[in-house]
Amino acid sequence: MSGTANQETNTSQSVVSVEKQNKIFKIIVIGDTGVGKSCLTFRFCSGSFPAKTEATIGVDFRERLVEVEGEKIKLQLWDTAGQERFRKSMVQHYYRNVHAVVFVYDVTKMATFENLPHWINECYQHQLSASIPRILVGNKCDCKNQVAVKLNMVQKFADPYNMPVFETSAKDDNEADHVEAIFMTLAHKLKNSKPIMHPLSHDSVSSRSGIVCINKSPITCKSSEDSHSADGGKSRCAC
Repeated sequence: MSGTANQETNTSQSVVSVEKQNKIFKIIVIGDTGVGKSCLTFRFCSGSFPAKTEATIGVDFRERLVEVEGEKIKLQLWDTAGQERFRKSMVQHYYRNVHAVVFVYDVTKMATFENLPHWINECYQHQLSASIPRILVGNKCDCKNQVAVKLNMVQKFADPYNMPVFETSAKDDNEADHVEAIFMTLAHKLKNSKPIMHPLSHDSVSSRSGIVCINKSPITCKSSEDSHSADGGKSRCAC
């Protein structure tokens, strides 16, 4: 009996040891309120669109274990509130030990695109290295009749920052593989980077996790198109 118990203990310790060795990368997701940051991270971590959407207060935290070229790594996705009054006290902690940045705008709201320089400047103010991978995501492309931001305009904006541009929808189940590919593109970029070796403490934040295996190369950016509009800034559908 004791031999079996010892064997189970050793196996358990071995599993814990392997888990501790997984590389951990912190990815922050930033942009105006209501652009769908939380829904994008929810879609990637849970594989579905949330039944209820509401504005993030403070920081929403999710994580997922993925497999890239035979190696398991953990992606920690930090989504902060887009409204200043909800995020002010969290900003310093939010920008600490960041490995990658995902900028998000709403393709149906020109104002969310026009505010991107504000979010980019905030990264500079908190001394994020220029070598950190950055990508730009236009969300809500399922709202085809409401598209207000032309893709060629976005690409022209992103080129000086060397940011790949993606358009997708966290809400549309047909776009689920594309949301997956966006974050897995970052996972491939981060795999050989220096990780955080221990999880960060995260008081007052929610957490969810999962695992996926992927052995193919990162995808290239997807294209779409269209024209103009503006937004007052209140939180709405976060699809």
